[in-house]
Amino acid sequence: MIRTQQLLFQYNSETQFQFSDLQCKAGEATLITGASGTGKTTLLHLLGGLLKPTSGAIFINDVNICTLSAKKLDHFRGQNIGLILQKAYFIASLTVLENIELASWLTDNTKKREKAIELLSLLGLEQSASKLPSQLSVGQQQRVSIARALINQPKLLLADEPTSSLDDENAKIVAELLATLSQKYNAALIIVTHDQRLKERFKTTIEL
Repeated sequence: MIRTQQLLFQYNSETQFQFSDLQCKAGEATLITGASGTGKTTLLHLLGGLLKPTSGAIFINDVNICTLSAKKLDHFRGQNIGLILQKAYFIASLTVLENIELASWLTDNTKKREKAIELLSLLGLEQSASKLPSQLSVGQQQRVSIARALINQPKLLLADEPTSSLDDENAKIVAELLATLSQKYNAALIIVTHDQRLKERFKTTIEL
């Protein structure tokens, strides 16, 4: 599903990251760990097409995203990559349901309301559809982020520190949801984290 080759990213002459090749198949999960400054978030941003590598290749379903123009990459990302970032970046004035629908509308100009409601139900949030994001707990907001990332049924799901701000109970819930839903939708799942609790759930780990 996703694989990299000789990936190098250079911020400047003094700071560069050379990443080992990785591969993650559809329905599988990989945990990427490492101390601060080892390039975890940089790698996730490269895999999501938010940064362009200095050299190397990133293949998602045999498409080398490093060769795509900015416009084509934006379109490809919307259709194939779901991103769960540390900060949710919800539209504060929109309801939970509307925030999820917006992600589908931005991709193909359609609002997948039934799909959004289905995801909220799977995540135990069907009663929160009409609430504003600010009315939810941190754990609930993270689950909404998962629903938003899955609305377009991406082939790749990328999560950046999805449990770092959660207590043990909510961290366990979110980890289980990520694993279960990535398998349900047959998406490759890559989690970047320093949260040692996730190692109990995800056995395939790459340490930077």
